[in-house]
Amino acid sequence: MKLYNSVGPNPLVVRMFMAERGISIPLVEVDLRGGENRREPYLTKNPSGQLPALELDDGGMLCEILPICEYLDEITPGASLIGATAEARARTRMWTRRIDLTIAEPMANGFRFGLGLKLFANRIRCIPEAAEGLIATAQDGLAWVDSQIAGREWICGDHFTLADILLFAFVDFGISVRQPLNPDFSAIGAWYARVKARPSAAA
Repeated sequence: MKLYNSVGPNPLVVRMFMAERGISIPLVEVDLRGGENRREPYLTKNPSGQLPALELDDGGMLCEILPICEYLDEITPGASLIGATAEARARTRMWTRRIDLTIAEPMANGFRFGLGLKLFANRIRCIPEAAEGLIATAQDGLAWVDSQIAGREWICGDHFTLADILLFAFVDFGISVRQPLNPDFSAIGAWYARVKARPSAAA
C-alpha cells in the first residue's frame, strides 16, 4: 500500500491515525499548492482530486479520510481507535459525523472562500461572500462541542479515538489560517493541549 499525502488537515488525520496505531505505509508526496492533485496522473488515481488517497496492493483506491482510517483500523492488529464494541464504534462515528459537519467543513470552506481564495478560485466553485458566515458557523460548532465535553478527557469519554484526531487536525488547521481557538472554550482548550502533547500530533 501507499498513501498519497500533502499539506493540510485531511492528510494529517490519516498520518496521525497511523502514528497512533503504529502503522507504517510509504508516502507519495503530492504538491497540492502547485495543483498537482488537480491534473493527471493523480486524477486517474482519485478523480475527485482530493487528498489523501490510499492505494491498495492490488491498485484499488480508497479515498476520504474516515473510510481510510476505518480500513486501516480493521486490517491491522492492535487496539482499535474506532471502538471495540458496536456501541463504542457508533459513538465514535456519531462524533466524527458531528465534527465533520459542524466544524471541519465550514472551517475548511471558510478558508477556501476567504484567506485561501487565491489558491482555490480556479479549482473549485468558491463563494467569497459566504466565507465569514462559514467561519462563524465553525466557531458555533466548536462552542457546542466545548459544552458537551466538559469534564471528559477525550471526545468520546475515557478513550482516545478517531474523533479526537479529526477535531485536533482541524482545530490546529484553524489556528494556522486565522481561525483561532476562542479562549472561552476552556474544555476544548485543555483537550487540545492534551492532544498536542501526544507524539502523533507531529506526524
